[in-house]
Amino acid sequence: MRTFLYCEAGFVEKPQWQPNSWINVECPDASDLNYLIQDLQIPESFLKDISDTDERPRIETEGNWLLTIMRVPMPNGHTGTDTPYTTVPIGVLTNNDIIVTICYYQTEVLADFIRYSQRKEIKVRNKLDLILRLLHSSAVWFLKYLKQMQIDVKRAEQELERSIRNEELLNLMKLQSTMVYFNTSIQGNHVVTNRLKNIFSDTDYLDKDLYEDVMIEHEQAYSTVKIHSDILTGTMDAFASIISNNVGTIMKRMTSLSIILMLPTLIASFYGMNVDIHIDRFPYAFTFIVIASFCLSGLAFFIFKKIKWF
Repeated sequence: MRTFLYCEAGFVEKPQWQPNSWINVECPDASDLNYLIQDLQIPESFLKDISDTDERPRIETEGNWLLTIMRVPMPNGHTGTDTPYTTVPIGVLTNNDIIVTICYYQTEVLADFIRYSQRKEIKVRNKLDLILRLLHSSAVWFLKYLKQMQIDVKRAEQELERSIRNEELLNLMKLQSTMVYFNTSIQGNHVVTNRLKNIFSDTDYLDKDLYEDVMIEHEQAYSTVKIHSDILTGTMDAFASIISNNVGTIMKRMTSLSIILMLPTLIASFYGMNVDIHIDRFPYAFTFIVIASFCLSGLAFFIFKKIKWF
């Protein structure tokens, strides 16, 4: 699906393309791809690069076209991975007065950016402004999803405190994997932002204040994801130690119980042998043996209780 957006007091949708407007293409179908290749003459190799889910953030040129790939976060569900959140590439292609963004997934980042530009009546002066503002928006959404992930971590911790189950540990592992994806994507976007500054440093396109805002937002997102990742790693290690300790405690109790039950069995085995036991004519022999067995078991229990094996 493609939409034509023109910046007036924020971006507003237009029925057709006009110079210096923004063409936003999400989840492109065959008609959209044909329009991009045949009408706009976008290199087909660029479209293949953007369609790769694992494509890293980078900048590339071919002819007059400049390709900027950034990664943005989104809830998982369509990328085939098990993590609750993931990152996908968005390509921004510019050529003189043509600006095109292409994403093969439906994300909240672009729609939210358009609404935000309308609400704040943002004026986008040129193509670099649009790219920097999209990078800024991606950093904001990384922070939003990190807050949600922290809530998920707290919920999993509460469940683990009540009952240590594999499901909660697996959820924490998935969240930890998401942190790695976020960390890698934020660093890649940061590198792209620096590259854009170097490319446009000698032109009138670069808005230094906007560039500084983007860098600050990226640094905050990077610090936040690093802190959350360290906390999550510590939590995983703590619960791994708790599980190991619980297993050791259970094994001690099982061993103690086996020894306690083994003593009556041992006595019964001795007196069950086909040999002279010297008390076979004693009228209370059976009662004596049972009482002795219970006494030995009780003594073993007292000893294990003393050394805190129970």
